[in-house]
Amino acid sequence: MIHLVTHYIHTHKLLSPAATVIVGVSGGADSMALLYILKEIGYNCVVAHCNFTLRQKESDADESFVVDYCRTNNLPCLVKHFDTKKHAQDNKISIEMAARELRYGWFETLRLHYQAEAIAIAHHFNDSIETILINLINGTGINGLTGIKPINGHIIRPLLCVNRKEIEDFLQKKHLHFITDSSNVENIYTRNKIRNILIPQIEEINPSFINT
Repeated sequence: MIHLVTHYIHTHKLLSPAATVIVGVSGGADSMALLYILKEIGYNCVVAHCNFTLRQKESDADESFVVDYCRTNNLPCLVKHFDTKKHAQDNKISIEMAARELRYGWFETLRLHYQAEAIAIAHHFNDSIETILINLINGTGINGLTGIKPINGHIIRPLLCVNRKEIEDFLQKKHLHFITDSSNVENIYTRNKIRNILIPQIEEINPSFINT
């Protein structure tokens, strides 16, 4: 998989060789795979972990996991605590949107501070499919049906060339640990409803839906 991601980075000109990159790491499977691969390729990774203080002890456990991993692997790690609920209430937006605004705003501050070439996010192939379905449900034009772009300003997504199963298999092969966010199985968010309910129902009609 490292070869696939390396080829994808070069093909889409996401990063220069040995570039400094801010890597958003939640501690989940996707971001841990992204961090490992970018480090193996030879990029100068600065880890950024957001604690949105939404899941109390679980959020703190996620933070400790990422910090410990970075300490063990001699990686610089920065952590930011956010009052996500307050930001959502003050701006009259959803929790999802509040977390997005806070996350990307902080990542950009770090990019400028470290003079990093880009901000790497761990969206993968399945995320792109989910985004297309979200856009379709909400109403969209042609652009909304093209999925997640590999590069958007200074934000890059090197894992769009691989799917969730490939990532999980890679982590198992490399004996890499990760944490599971309990909110991923709560169907109160639109993306979770699509991931956990809608796509499985579509796959009952067309088992090869993800690939097609």
